[in-house]
Amino acid sequence: MSSDGSMRYITISGFGGPDVMSVATGPRPKPGANDVLVKVAAAGVNRPDVAQRQGSYPPPPGASPVLGLEVAGTIVAKGAEVEGLEIGDRVCGLANGGGYAEYCVLPAGQVLPVPDGIDDVSAAAIPETFFTVWANLFQMAGLREGQDVLIHGGSSGIGTTAIQLAKAFGARVFATAGTTEKCDACVKLGATVAINYHEQDFVEVAKAATEGRGVDIILDMVGAAYFQRNLSALARDGCLSMIAFLSGPKAENVNLTPIMVKRLKVTGSTMRPRTDAEKKAVRDDLAEKVWPLIAEGRVKPLIDRVFAFEEAHDAHRHMEAGDHIGKIVLTFD
Repeated sequence: MSSDGSMRYITISGFGGPDVMSVATGPRPKPGANDVLVKVAAAGVNRPDVAQRQGSYPPPPGASPVLGLEVAGTIVAKGAEVEGLEIGDRVCGLANGGGYAEYCVLPAGQVLPVPDGIDDVSAAAIPETFFTVWANLFQMAGLREGQDVLIHGGSSGIGTTAIQLAKAFGARVFATAGTTEKCDACVKLGATVAINYHEQDFVEVAKAATEGRGVDIILDMVGAAYFQRNLSALARDGCLSMIAFLSGPKAENVNLTPIMVKRLKVTGSTMRPRTDAEKKAVRDDLAEKVWPLIAEGRVKPLIDRVFAFEEAHDAHRHMEAGDHIGKIVLTFD
C-alpha cells in the first residue's frame, strides 16, 4: 500500500474479455459527507462485474467506473455527516462501484459491521448477494414461512444465498443446478429438492412435489429461455421474481394466459440503480433480520475460490467458466 495518497486498482483498457483488465495506480477516492472510505481487505466478484467489463452494465451517474460492487475492510476516513460508524471499524458493504481497488468509497447507508466470527474473505462475499436476495425474494416477492420457492442457479452466489435465507425463514426450497455435484451442494445448504436441469424438467418436478399446485415464488436469473416454463411452474397467486437474463431479455411466442388465469405477479429489479435511500432500507432490514442469523452461524456465504487482487482476470475467467459453487473473492495484501 502506498503512503503517498495513491492506490492500486483494476482498470480495463476497453470492453471485452478478461484480458482487458490490468493493475493501474491512481489517487485514492475521497468520501463525501455521507460516505466512508474503506481500506479494502477483500472484494467479491459478481456477474454484474463481468457484464460491466463486457460493456453491457454501465455504472450509474456519479459512480466509480472501477469494477467491484462489494468489499470488506476497515474504515480509514468518513464524511462529516456520518453517524454510527467510526474510523477503525471492520465493515463490509455494497459499493456503487470501485470495489476492485485498495481503497473504496461506500455510502454509509450501505455499510454493515462484519459479523462476529466472520473473516474478511467471507465478509466480502456477503453484501451483493444478500442485498439482492433480500430485496427481490423477501421485500418484493414477499416470501414467508410455509411457502414453496424455486431458486434457479442454486449453486451460484445468488443461489447459495437464496437457498439459505429461504430455508432459515421457513420456506420449502427447490433449486436447479447443472451437475450432480452442484445439486448435492444445494441440498447441503437447505434445498429440499435439487433439480438437475440437464436431466429433469423443473416444471414436472415442482408440480409433482406440490401435488400439482406449483410453487409460490420463483427467483430467476435465466430470463427468456425459462419464462414460459416459469409461468407453468407457479401456483395460483404466485410470483416470478427476475434478477438477471443469462439467456437473454427477449422472450418470443409467450402465452401470457397463465398470468391472468392464475393471478400471477411478475417482478424484477437490479440493485445498482436503486437510490441510496432504497439501498439503506435493504441494509436496515438485513441488520435487523439477517445479521443475527450470520452471527449464529445459521447462514453464511459459501466461498468457492479466492484469487489475489492482481489475478482479477483469472477470477473472471473462473466465473465465466460456470464451474464455481458459491462466491469468488479477491484479496489484497
